[in-house]
Amino acid sequence: MKKKHVPLRKCVVCQKMLAKKELVRIVRTPEGRVELDPTGKKNGRGAYVCGRMEGFERAKKQKAFERALGVALTQEDYARLEQELAAIAPKFAGVICEREREGSP
Repeated sequence: MKKKHVPLRKCVVCQKMLAKKELVRIVRTPEGRVELDPTGKKNGRGAYVCGRMEGFERAKKQKAFERALGVALTQEDYARLEQELAAIAPKFAGVICEREREGSP
């Protein structure tokens, strides 16, 4: 039997390739807005991060979204994204970011 293809994406925090379903996509729309994309299908430039709050906080601290999306984010943008992520975070409770697994900062 043939194995099903699992799409992989790189996490902006740990730089490891993980299954797309284990990650959350943050997208810069063509209009320049930065939004959470739970479906992974919105139009625009995307950056992936594990769906846990620890991964999001690390990406915020490292300014990983700003680098990956090529846009400056305000505190209001981060607050809005954090609220949206908190709503879907329980779905990603079992996902462990590679940096957490390795124990490195």
